[in-house]
Amino acid sequence: MARVGPTRELVAAIRTRIEDSNEDPRPFVWHRTAAPILDSVAQHRQLISD
Repeated sequence: MARVGPTRELVAAIRTRIEDSNEDPRPFVWHRTAAPILDSVAQHRQLISD
């Protein structure tokens, strides 16, 4: 994904991504369990609380 500078470019990039996704929609499938996500959250909380 290309980097974007100004907010207008970011909004345009998001809209383009949404339009592209809508042209070929596929169901969203989640592959992770809650445990690794919760571990990651705990690690980040530890980092920001120090």
